[in-house]
Amino acid sequence: MKAAILAFGACLVLVSSALTVVPAGSTTPTGVQSGASGPVVMAAADLKWIDLDPQGAPGVKIADLWGDHSKGAFGAFLKLPAGFVAPLHTHTHDMRLVFLSGTYLQQPEGKPEMRLTPGSYLMQPGGNYRHVTACDKASDCVFFFESDGPFDLKMVQQ
Repeated sequence: MKAAILAFGACLVLVSSALTVVPAGSTTPTGVQSGASGPVVMAAADLKWIDLDPQGAPGVKIADLWGDHSKGAFGAFLKLPAGFVAPLHTHTHDMRLVFLSGTYLQQPEGKPEMRLTPGSYLMQPGGNYRHVTACDKASDCVFFFESDGPFDLKMVQQ
């Protein structure tokens, strides 16, 4: 019985040392990582927005949350400026998108345009799924997206 109580006490010490409590109103540093058993926290103000492609997609910004969008699997926020249009193109890998602000427009080749507003979800297939991507002129579009492979954009020759 005494051994069981000691083992229970040791477990409590280990568990409590693994947990970090952040008081309300305090700021947490970028990417607080406590391993597989704890949360990863990134405050919006701490996101590192960079240009996706200043030449081919001026004004488009990306903030990687995990992984590296240029090298492999990743999760990121993407920001399209109001009125942005990417002509007919494809991507190599499937992408899963959740829209946070603005009205995102996508028109699959030969099909009607889709208008996706905040809270909407899109699983966009990779391969030969040809589509035009745009952001409504009323406001910037921000969305979370993730993929199992690096981000690319292959323009379709018309």
